[in-house]
Amino acid sequence: MDDVQLSAAPHPLAKPGYGKIAAPEQAPRTARDFTHLPAREAAVAGYLDRLPDGADISVKTLAAVLPLWGQCALRTALNRLVTTGHLHRFRERLPGAVTRWVTRTYFSRTARDGAWWARFTRRDSPAPTAPPPPSPVPPVRADVPDDAYGVLSSLGRTTPALALSKADCTALAPLLIPWLARGATPDRIRLALTAGLPPVVHHPAALLRKRLESKLPAAPPAPSAEEASPPPRAECTECRAPGPPGAFTDGRCRACRPDTPRPPVFAPTLTPAEVRAHAARVRERNRR
Repeated sequence: MDDVQLSAAPHPLAKPGYGKIAAPEQAPRTARDFTHLPAREAAVAGYLDRLPDGADISVKTLAAVLPLWGQCALRTALNRLVTTGHLHRFRERLPGAVTRWVTRTYFSRTARDGAWWARFTRRDSPAPTAPPPPSPVPPVRADVPDDAYGVLSSLGRTTPALALSKADCTALAPLLIPWLARGATPDRIRLALTAGLPPVVHHPAALLRKRLESKLPAAPPAPSAEEASPPPRAECTECRAPGPPGAFTDGRCRACRPDTPRPPVFAPTLTPAEVRAHAARVRERNRR
């Protein structure tokens, strides 16, 4: 890397969630990490190895900070890093109602074979991201505390025995927030708090506190592994065609591997003599 000309500006970062991601289980850095690569690929790999996670390692950005090579040369170098096991790209569908695919780019100082990357892509190897919370709870809207206070203050209008003071509503409102966060509607809450009341209610606030704590609805089940993280898809380094990780060898799909003959784009239907005769007829027609 001593002879690589670098831009004076700091290396730009990609959008959050994109850019370089360091692969796990890498060996410690040494001076011989990339000696098995050609000079250009070794220099690019050494530069990528020292970039932080989230750095923009697109061809356009690398060409701006490494002016020694153009975009074409850097694209070839990155593809060779894929085939040698230092770089891995795959497409992953983001969870949500709208289908959206993103490309993740992992870099490994330690060269990996295709089987290791395939296991890692299938999540068989621990991903370098924080695990999801064990029991996700739907986010609480900003107006939920006001809704909780409103439900409690309205009980006295339909059930006079449960009329509460302003202080009681303020004290009990935090107990009602988990109900609303778990999808309970105000009508369902009022039914749970007012059904089966004793003939005489001496302490409305104490009775409601007990019911709010004991009748809290169960939390929604955690999403399964398939729902929380859809299966990722790999991407061919040559034609960018997506597909399952097992369909690629050295980062290339079957059609792009050199040992696979490519089908002809078209099958000729005319002989050379017929082509020349047809061209002569066209020229004669144009002259007329």
